[in-house]
Amino acid sequence: MAAPRTAPPTVYDVASAANVSIATVSRVLRTPDAVREGTRDRVQAAIRSLGYVPSGNARALAGKRTGVVGLLLPGFDVVPDERPDLVTDGGVRVVDDRRHVTQPFSSNLYFDEVLRGAETEAWQRGLALMIAAGRGSSRDVIVNDVAGRVDGLAVLAQTVPDDLLEHVARRIPVVVLADDRRSHGFDSVSVDNSAGMRTLASHVIGRLGIRSLAYVAGPIDSPDDMERSTGFRSALADHGVPASSVRVVHGDFGRARARELAATLLADEVPRAIVCSNDQSALGVLDAATARGLRVPEDVVVTGFDGIDAGRFSSPRLTTVHQPMGELGRAAVRAIVDRLDRREGPPRAVRLPVEVLLRESCPPAL
Repeated sequence: MAAPRTAPPTVYDVASAANVSIATVSRVLRTPDAVREGTRDRVQAAIRSLGYVPSGNARALAGKRTGVVGLLLPGFDVVPDERPDLVTDGGVRVVDDRRHVTQPFSSNLYFDEVLRGAETEAWQRGLALMIAAGRGSSRDVIVNDVAGRVDGLAVLAQTVPDDLLEHVARRIPVVVLADDRRSHGFDSVSVDNSAGMRTLASHVIGRLGIRSLAYVAGPIDSPDDMERSTGFRSALADHGVPASSVRVVHGDFGRARARELAATLLADEVPRAIVCSNDQSALGVLDAATARGLRVPEDVVVTGFDGIDAGRFSSPRLTTVHQPMGELGRAAVRAIVDRLDRREGPPRAVRLPVEVLLRESCPPAL
């Protein structure tokens, strides 16, 4: 009777059992679609039979790569739960939720789509995706820790200081999302924010003939917001509307803050249209308009930017500029892989198109 195996199976055991080279085993593990079906089936059967689990450290030593790409997104603070308890019965709270409309993680909706795209592209290429989120004093530690475990890193613009990114980029490829960073030496993936906002605002001003406007902008240090604000101002100039006549407020891209800002805007003279720099802000404006008894779009037109799913189900449905959020994630992974294969050469920028989706909050005609 054979003695039980004490050491875990290795890639050499799998190659021997399947009668293939270790390079073929590696291809089956990384890019199975690139291997002939019969060979792939033999290797996968050997893997299952032996109970083989690939070692990330071993693969890194053998091939100089880990087979993992990183995606760094900003951390989010939890919104305190301020809903009052009515009664506790058997340990279960009963809560008056009628006026509670804050969504603690609502600003994550954009990142959910980006993440899904990156995950899909990595999986199709036989790669693993490591996701990290953090802010504050731990940011340097988090970035360096992730950078030491992956072949390349995709980072949302303004999430990490340039000097820290430059430090990381000396070791692995870095791709910046949502900003053209070629001037800083980084590959980047972004969308045409300015053209999208200019087209949408031109519809509001030119086709609908609206001159009484307010603009809910995002954080002043956001590259996305800067480009969208530029597009909005271009539309004003195109149609002879003085920028000084537009009421501008700055939010944080979140629904709750936009709702507060809109409540103040609507308490005075109600503008005929409120153009928002992102969808979450626009949803907050819809909340405020509903609370004040205003009809959208009859009393006030509202528009957003991003194309998140929540805008398709709002009441009324939100007119927006749709950006391919999933494709942003996919393009970031492709950019990392391309740079791993071609380490030399100038920084590359991918610019993805957008489209305006006219819905009930700002229809084709009033």
